[in-house]
Amino acid sequence: MFTPEGPTLRELAVQALSSVERGYDLLAPKFDHTPFRTPDAVLDAVAAALARTGPYDDGLDLCCGTGAGAEVLATVCRGSVTGVDFSAGMLDVARERVRPGVPRVSWVRADARALPFTPAFDLVVSFGAFGHFLPDELPGLFAQVRSVLRPGGSFVFPVIAPPRPTSAAYWMLFGFDAVMRVRNAVWRPPFVMYYRDFRLADVRRELERAGFRVELTALPEFGRRQDGSPRVRMVVARTAG
Repeated sequence: MFTPEGPTLRELAVQALSSVERGYDLLAPKFDHTPFRTPDAVLDAVAAALARTGPYDDGLDLCCGTGAGAEVLATVCRGSVTGVDFSAGMLDVARERVRPGVPRVSWVRADARALPFTPAFDLVVSFGAFGHFLPDELPGLFAQVRSVLRPGGSFVFPVIAPPRPTSAAYWMLFGFDAVMRVRNAVWRPPFVMYYRDFRLADVRRELERAGFRVELTALPEFGRRQDGSPRVRMVVARTAG
């Protein structure tokens, strides 16, 4: 799962015993060599889907990490692209790694739960960050996203179908979440990272409560499961025009 350039077990242990912000500051230089980074195949599929519905003007990559989502935005936005994250270390790497050919990109350090923007964006994307928010934080998070979107703007993110209970992946994620809950019960500061708390039905309900109109689009590049359901969906939550 990790390349030789990725973090060592000791480095991961130090990260896991830190706060989320400090942990990602430590992980930032090697983050792109871990399985925590959204795969290029998912980024490319979302970019292709957005290209079919765009172009857009100004875009925001929410919890941008090392900037992969900002590169997606740069392919579909005619105006500015902004990446926001609360980890200074991740933003430092984003500034260094985003290829010179990507213009109009700025980086802002801020908490996604208190975004320092006016309604300045037509498109907000996010990749792989929602495990860092507890379920009761989603209403506030989605309200923040809606507050920075212009009328008719879209909030877009991919959702991978959860593994079946009969699969090894299911029990691996179950075990990871259980370990994290024990860790947070006995160690401070907490490190919020739960893979099984972001349930699509709950997310859709909270988006609608925040005032979004929600559509689900299958990403055909990933095919379908045996029951016919998509392996990967793209959530498109729109504000009123």
